[in-house]
Amino acid sequence: MDLVLARYLCLSSILVFSLLSISLPQTRAEVITLTAETFTDKVKEKDTVWFVKFCVPWCKHCKNLGTLWEDFGKEMEGEDEIEIGEVDCGLQKEVCSKADIHSYPTFKVFYDGEEAAKFKGKRDVESLKNFVLEEAEKLAAKQLARE
Repeated sequence: MDLVLARYLCLSSILVFSLLSISLPQTRAEVITLTAETFTDKVKEKDTVWFVKFCVPWCKHCKNLGTLWEDFGKEMEGEDEIEIGEVDCGLQKEVCSKADIHSYPTFKVFYDGEEAAKFKGKRDVESLKNFVLEEAEKLAAKQLARE
């Protein structure tokens, strides 16, 4: 009887481990992939700041970012009226051309459909967050001044 119980426990453990290791679709935090079909409408969203990364898969510098953009997206979850996006310039050449992208990676802030700022700082989550929060604050102040 003990041998049967041991086999059962062993098989149960294997089954549980297998079920836990099944790869489920991964969510990419709050990073939204933008395409030619979605880019213009998204960056024109009223009262929404978009911080967008433009990259290509073959770029060494883009590859070196690793999970930075996804980590940044997670950090920004819950920030009202700030969206984090990305564009694959290998697939979305038209978007990157219109956004005046000539090097990779490029990080730009958009508001009301217009480019508002270009990030040139240190590439870490804290620097990206500080930058976009400062830009969002500036844009909100400009918007209030207009009203």
